[in-house]
Amino acid sequence: MREFGKFGPLIGAIDEGTSNVKFLVFAANTSEVLTYHQVSLKRFSPQEGWVEQDALEILSAVLECIEVTVDNLKKLDINPEDVLGIGISNQRETTVVWNSSNGEPLYSAIVWLDVRTSSIVDDLLKTKGAQCINAVTQTSGLPLSTYFSSVKLKWLLQNVTAIKDAVSNGECMAGTVDSWLIWNLTGGSRGGIHATDVTNASRTQLMSLKSLQWDKGLLRFFDIPLQILPKIKSSAEIYGYISTGSLLGTPIAGCLGDQQAALVGQNCMNFGQVKCTYGTGCFMLYNTGESIVHSQNGLLTTIAYKLGPNSPPIYALEGSVAIAGDTLQWLQDSLGIISDVSEAENQASQVTDTDEGSICFVPAFNGLYSPHWRKDARGVMCGLSSRTRRQHVVRAALEAVCQQTRAVADAMAADCAPLRRLLADGGMAQNAALMQMQADLLAIPVIRPLMMESTALGAAIVAGRALRVWPVSTPSPPADTFLPGISSEEREIRKVRWEAALDRCLGWASEDKETAQYKPVEVDYTTAVLPSGLFFLGTALLVILADKLRMV
Repeated sequence: MREFGKFGPLIGAIDEGTSNVKFLVFAANTSEVLTYHQVSLKRFSPQEGWVEQDALEILSAVLECIEVTVDNLKKLDINPEDVLGIGISNQRETTVVWNSSNGEPLYSAIVWLDVRTSSIVDDLLKTKGAQCINAVTQTSGLPLSTYFSSVKLKWLLQNVTAIKDAVSNGECMAGTVDSWLIWNLTGGSRGGIHATDVTNASRTQLMSLKSLQWDKGLLRFFDIPLQILPKIKSSAEIYGYISTGSLLGTPIAGCLGDQQAALVGQNCMNFGQVKCTYGTGCFMLYNTGESIVHSQNGLLTTIAYKLGPNSPPIYALEGSVAIAGDTLQWLQDSLGIISDVSEAENQASQVTDTDEGSICFVPAFNGLYSPHWRKDARGVMCGLSSRTRRQHVVRAALEAVCQQTRAVADAMAADCAPLRRLLADGGMAQNAALMQMQADLLAIPVIRPLMMESTALGAAIVAGRALRVWPVSTPSPPADTFLPGISSEEREIRKVRWEAALDRCLGWASEDKETAQYKPVEVDYTTAVLPSGLFFLGTALLVILADKLRMV
């Protein structure tokens, strides 16, 4: 056994999100973050509803973060050789296709929140029988939607000539972002490993939840060739070894989709434990153990993790809220109500829900996800008056996140059992006003760890487990606890008011309102595009104008 420095064995974690990339180094014995580096990522929208990223920019950001973090270790007098392995967490569903001979992407990465495949989804719904469509959901755990990788890959194969040619020539590789990173980090065109883990594979809609392999029936349904897909591995095993840079020869020993990584990072390893990550969107996962639970209330069934090739898969129910942090970003970038999202907590705390100017805001910019699945929904603000100020709009934006999360929690209670407490993480969870509001509306404690890097921690844990250097059990980390502070009567009043606003947001974007509710939603999460409807835009602008006239 080799000797380590004062922090013992170290594990690195790549945290590749929609908005930024981080590389962090953890002390395996204590879960302490020793150092990290972060790089922001750009998103592009060449057409309305299209959301893309540059796959090479993502790779470059990862390599930069690794090198700067290793340099930081040296400055801290920590030996980089103490880093025994790394884990990867990544934005899920985002799809990359590249040439296996030269490593060049054959198209931009199509991001999970892209909705260009709406017509493909509609065509499948029209041409395939109900029994066939139900089989897709039963096998994959996911409904037909633009959200998942299956239809993104189908669109790429149908519309990009370079991809068609690469498939014909046997030079095409495809996968989610983890596959793209693993292949490049382990050698790329010079012998890189084309692999993914079960959690990411479960979000493509091409893997069977039971067999944990690419399903022939799903591949036929979406017309996807098997040979372009990566090999599916467990979440905790050695995928390959880094082939370049300061961590040359270091094993990549773990991989998880970002929401599953947060579940592990929050130590939700037992049936019934629940975490919610508040980021660009909002994602609540309920650990259902070794049981596959198909929701009857609008939730998704997914893989939570698989801690080794010979370990059983652990499953989860997931509720996905389309818009969370992006609501505040929209208030900042498109309306100018706040100059920075960090202002939201202070602004929201200046007013109360019983003020005369209070409103309800449903940010269904291009539809609603769990548990409603309404593609015809659009954003509305209800209750505007001459006393409404920007603070009321900001507070209503926070409540929108909490009420949608409450609806997901209600669905989980109906499918499994009521939540006893909620573990919270993600960038938006730093907002104490949001956390208190969530505790009030759920009527349960909301627990927020002081160390907020739960996603990266989860990636480090699975890698450390694979290398047998991470403790099997760890004590609960220090945390802030937010307790419910309102009466059940007030809670019910706010729920009824919110649901009345929710009813008013439905049917705006559907030509056939009678059938809209039976179609899966396709959500555009982009913040650069205003939602449809002159009423919504006009009322929002009136709020700004009235606010500026008051000089508040």
